[in-house]
Amino acid sequence: MKRVDIERLLPGIFQRTSVYDPVTLKGSPLYALLEVMSALHEPDEQALAALPTYFNPYQTEADFAPFLAAWVDLAQLLQSPATGEWLAALPVDPGRLRALVAGASMLSQWRGTVKALVFYLETATGVQGFSVDERVNGPDDHPIPFHIRVLAPKEAKPYSNLIARIVQLEKPVYVTAEVQFQA
Repeated sequence: MKRVDIERLLPGIFQRTSVYDPVTLKGSPLYALLEVMSALHEPDEQALAALPTYFNPYQTEADFAPFLAAWVDLAQLLQSPATGEWLAALPVDPGRLRALVAGASMLSQWRGTVKALVFYLETATGVQGFSVDERVNGPDDHPIPFHIRVLAPKEAKPYSNLIARIVQLEKPVYVTAEVQFQA
């Protein structure tokens, strides 16, 4: 709060004693105290004014984006599958994590569906053209029950570990899955 705003909250007698002389550059003790209070409030007010930028995945600082990801149930994507330790970032462009955080409500709403899996894969890798085959035939040419095949574009091959991890995390638990890259 500014000194003037704090001063307005004081009783009238105190407001009259808060004076400043611009000629001598001297103020009353109350004036000085209100100036100090105003200076102490300034950092907090700046943080509060910038608060909306912390929660916007496209405007927040890069260090805060993984924290936002954890809030919207994307934390498992940022943990090492082998050790469980936190990764510094996704193994793709940092903007991909921001896009995933922005699309988290859609991912949550459609979780366990082909639509969500394709959206997740395309957003995480930045490569379009994923599809899911829900009717996969086995060697005997009969459909394999509860099995899907994720068809990934060949441009996504560098992200094969990330793709396998996303498929494992997002498919229904009773479904088996395989990832196949298009020729």
